[in-house]
Amino acid sequence: MNHIKVADLMTDEVVSVPPGTAVKEVAKTLAQHDISGVPVLDDEDRVVGVVSQTDVLTLARSGPHARGTPQGVPPTAGEIMSAPAVTVRAEETAADAARLMIRRGVERLPVVDVEDRLVGIVTRRDLLRMFLRPDAEIRRRVEDILTDVLDVPAGDVDVHVVDGIVTLNGRVHRRSQLRSLLGLVERVEGVVAVAPRVTAHADDTAATAGDGRGALPW
Repeated sequence: MNHIKVADLMTDEVVSVPPGTAVKEVAKTLAQHDISGVPVLDDEDRVVGVVSQTDVLTLARSGPHARGTPQGVPPTAGEIMSAPAVTVRAEETAADAARLMIRRGVERLPVVDVEDRLVGIVTRRDLLRMFLRPDAEIRRRVEDILTDVLDVPAGDVDVHVVDGIVTLNGRVHRRSQLRSLLGLVERVEGVVAVAPRVTAHADDTAATAGDGRGALPW
């Protein structure tokens, strides 16, 4: 899973609109193609923003002139788009793309090249197809890492997994175990994101750590 790239999952034929497109036309485009959002491109195919169904519906509720558009002038995609757009590179991993979606609360990511030109799009649906490992299986694997790899006594850290999102609660002995734990759990197949709520009894990572006592946050 962690070796699968965005390029392996993205759609390279992407519906897009220029900034000057009337919002009414954007709404028609979304409906015709049964999609929930479109990238907005400048004259050089660079992604300058994204218009989603939510953006269109928000405008419909607030009125066409809520954003300062003059009377008689239809609002455009450039005026209601979310900008700057949250984008991803084709060479990034599917797991990293999924975490970015979760963190930024978006349903789709335009895929861009090194000059921010659009080369594809990847959606949450595309990524979810790759995260089919059952939560119970992920939980068992994380618990194995805690006990067998990091030598954390069973019960010291509780593991909860919902839709591939791993939440860790508890305490380990050394701070260095925390860093290792996060890296190992993120690499477990099927893990979308990790919410660490773990503290350490002692800090063994700093040259000057006092007496090394006290709970340390992640």
